[in-house]
Amino acid sequence: MKPKIHTMEELAAAIGVSRPTLSRYFQDPSKVSRTSIERIVDGLARVDYTPNFFAMRMNRKTTGMIGVIIPYLNDLFFTRLLESIETAAMRAGYTVITQCSHSDPVIERRAVETLLSMSVDGAIVAPLGNNSDMEVYARLNARLPFVLMDSRPVPLKDVDFIGSDHRQSTGAITSYLCRVGDPPIFLAMPRVNFNALEREAAYIEKMTELGLEPRVIGTEAINDAWHFESHGLAVMGRAFARGQYLTASILCANDRVAIGALRAAAKHGLEPGTQRRGGLRIAGHDDYPLCPFTTPSLTTVAQDVTAIGQAAIDRLLEKLRAENVPETQVIRLIDGVLKIRESA
Repeated sequence: MKPKIHTMEELAAAIGVSRPTLSRYFQDPSKVSRTSIERIVDGLARVDYTPNFFAMRMNRKTTGMIGVIIPYLNDLFFTRLLESIETAAMRAGYTVITQCSHSDPVIERRAVETLLSMSVDGAIVAPLGNNSDMEVYARLNARLPFVLMDSRPVPLKDVDFIGSDHRQSTGAITSYLCRVGDPPIFLAMPRVNFNALEREAAYIEKMTELGLEPRVIGTEAINDAWHFESHGLAVMGRAFARGQYLTASILCANDRVAIGALRAAAKHGLEPGTQRRGGLRIAGHDDYPLCPFTTPSLTTVAQDVTAIGQAAIDRLLEKLRAENVPETQVIRLIDGVLKIRESA
């Protein structure tokens, strides 16, 4: 059994190198001679020792940590977005510390305080929506380099933002639906989600541009369990039961709402997409990972989560290095890509 080593001093003595040399090795091996590196690597193989990550980082001017706050853990879209951020951060030599606000502004506030207490170098936040506490974001922005991603609170005019160009993406899928069949109706959400509101506005703009009358439904919650899939199921289930929209084109605020709408269609014996002209069609937005596997597979427009994650890290690193930091807010919007499948 390997001898258990508890401190850096014990480790230095066991390996036969000085304590400062060992510390430099853990912080940056390029600052240590090749002979010392070989001795340390060989010595670490012979003992049981786990470096104290936080102690080593706190001894430096930077902790090497980036804090990320996401609103939901059970949403595969944010799982993919977090993965892209972590990958980009690791390439840049940073560790990501993730907090989840669980769709609760009190927990979101606590998450911000946790990141501040850990002395992270900077933060990337996907906000809740209208329920977010803007004072918390202002406090974070005053203390750390800070970038918003995914959705953009209108009141925050001095915080950099990276996200999808909803005007472009929603316009693209609206135009597509108009080309292949009847002009779409927009299945919205209760007024708590910034992205849904931007997409609704983009839909109205594109329909008006095409000389068509926009029609928006589902802006009010039917019941307390309105969230995403439940909302799509409730709104379309009630409509189909009344004989409404049985042959309509339905553009949903996001894919999770669309999945609920697909469920409502199935419960009423409807088959979206089976008739390319005149039949019921349902489409979404985001390219949620389950979209290719729904029945029918969901037509949508994909957000480029890899590009969003990379751009958010790139912008945060520019701020950390005080490079290309303008006096005005930086906003980078990334185009979406149509994903045409069976449902529309």
